[in-house]
This record gives sequence, C-alpha cells and structure tokens, in this order.
Amino acid sequence: MGTVIVVLILAAIVAAIIGSMVKARKRGQHPICGGDCGHCGGSCGCH
Repeated sequence: MGTVIVVLILAAIVAAIIGSMVKARKRGQHPICGGDCGHCGGSCGCH
C-alpha cells in the first residue's frame, strides 16, 4: 500500500513539472532556462 502512495505522489510531481513546462512554452519562454526565446539569440537552445 505504501508503494502505491509513493508512486501516486511521484506521478503528481512529474505531472506538475510537465504542466509548468507547457505553460512556460505557451508564454513564449523556454522551459529550461526560463528566458524569453524571442530575445535570447539561441544561446539557451530555443531556436
């Protein structure tokens, strides 16, 4: 039973991280460096 709870907690954490990355991408930010991809010149791998 404890293993199931740990797996559910880890799955929720991973889902939150992925959701945060998707929201950042929709705002025009690179999800890894958090920079503005329109102004970074590609140094963070956005382009």
